[in-house]
Amino acid sequence: MSQPQPGRNPERRDGPPRHRRPAALFFEPASAEPEREHFFDLESLTDAGELLGRATELALAFQAAADRAVDYQAMAAAQLADPGRFDRLTAEDIAERAGWTADYARKMIEFGRELERREPGE
Repeated sequence: MSQPQPGRNPERRDGPPRHRRPAALFFEPASAEPEREHFFDLESLTDAGELLGRATELALAFQAAADRAVDYQAMAAAQLADPGRFDRLTAEDIAERAGWTADYARKMIEFGRELERREPGE
């Protein structure tokens, strides 16, 4: 008589292992209360002067990040439109991918080429 193998039902000696069903719940789990939305902990500030200062810092940081992201979009557009690429895209194709107009895509391609010509650190 062979020994039962781990993971197999001793009653079934052939075929794939049978998995156990999860236990049934006899109660409803407590619903988690939705957490209040926190935006950089600004809602906890009570001093209006401090709130204005922190909010201004955040606004400037987000503006700088958005500007930098636009630079990267422009460089990517210029690379995708590079005539040296066998798989280059037209301004219209880039516009469709980015949700821009074709005219804006052409401007971004040119801006990206200007950025690529600049020396690093300029």
